[in-house]
Amino acid sequence: MRLLHTMLRVGNLEESIKFYCDVLGMKLLRQKDYPGGEFTLAFVGYGDEADNSVIELTYNWGKDSYDIGDGYGHIALGVDDIYTTCDKIKSLGGKVIREPGPMKHGTTVIAFVEDPTGYKVELIQTKDK
Repeated sequence: MRLLHTMLRVGNLEESIKFYCDVLGMKLLRQKDYPGGEFTLAFVGYGDEADNSVIELTYNWGKDSYDIGDGYGHIALGVDDIYTTCDKIKSLGGKVIREPGPMKHGTTVIAFVEDPTGYKVELIQTKDK
């Protein structure tokens, strides 16, 4: 078994695709409308679905916002240079909600960004700086 994808419901599909692709550097792997169910699925990720876990962005037609709730945590991405990554995200219009620094009660350097729907994405420094 392996993890295939994580599904996120989004209020604005185009803004979400732009964030995950243009700001976080993923690629739009596939997108399909389902008129009978009035929804669109878009799959984004860093590599082919055959070999990588990806994110499924689900847009339910006519629904522009969601209550994310307190049970959802975040998506985590490993980055080589968290400071440069956060600067790039900000320069591309992304929202850094926790600047890079050591996690509470630990030494791992992390930061958090927020996507257009309000989902949190944790960045984790993977190389010593």
